[in-house]
Amino acid sequence: MVSELRRTLRDCQTVLDLGCGHNSPAKFLDGKHLVGMDGYEPDLKRAKERGTHDEYLLGDIRSAANHAGQRKFDACIALDVIEHLTKEDGWQMLKSMEQLAAKRVVIFTPNGFIPQFSQNGDLQQHLSGWEPTEMEQAGYEVLGMHGPKSLRGEKAVIKYRPRAVWGFVSVIGHYAYSRSRPEKAFSIFCTKKMN
Repeated sequence: MVSELRRTLRDCQTVLDLGCGHNSPAKFLDGKHLVGMDGYEPDLKRAKERGTHDEYLLGDIRSAANHAGQRKFDACIALDVIEHLTKEDGWQMLKSMEQLAAKRVVIFTPNGFIPQFSQNGDLQQHLSGWEPTEMEQAGYEVLGMHGPKSLRGEKAVIKYRPRAVWGFVSVIGHYAYSRSRPEKAFSIFCTKKMN
C-alpha cells in the first residue's frame, strides 16, 4: 500500500492525514509536509512522540474542513479510517476531504464490511463497509489491495497455515488477479483527482 500511496502522491507536497493514529503509514512519505489529524488525543500524543508528521491537529475528522481553517492541501488521505465511522459520517468525512484537497483524495479501507471490535475505547471497531462500486460511483478510481479477500480475516491477517506460503499466494494473487478486480480483493485503494 505504501508504494501505491507514494506513486499516487508523487506530485503532492502537502498532505493532510485524517485519523492518523499513532503510527500512520504516511510516515514513509519522504519529502512531503505531513499534517496528522486525529480525534483520539492519546494516539495523537504518541504520534508526536514518534515524530510521524510535521504538524498535528486534534479534531473531529468528520468535519476536518472546520478544523483546518482556510488551509488547502495538495492531498487528503484517510488510511484504514473510514470503516470506523458510520456510513453517514463516512460520506461527511469524504465531503470535507474533497473541500480541503487541491489535487487528490485517497481512501484505503477493507472491501465491504469486515468485523473488527474495539478494545478499551480505542475507536478500533468497524462500523461500516465500503464497496468498490459505490466508491467508483462517487468518482474514485479503485484498485484492489492485499490479495484475494478469501485469504484474509480480521486485521487483514492471513487465515491459513503455513502463513508464509499463503502470504506468498496472496501477493501473487494481488498482482495476477485482485489488483485489477477490486471487488475480489481484501482491501481497496481509492483515489479521486480533484479539478
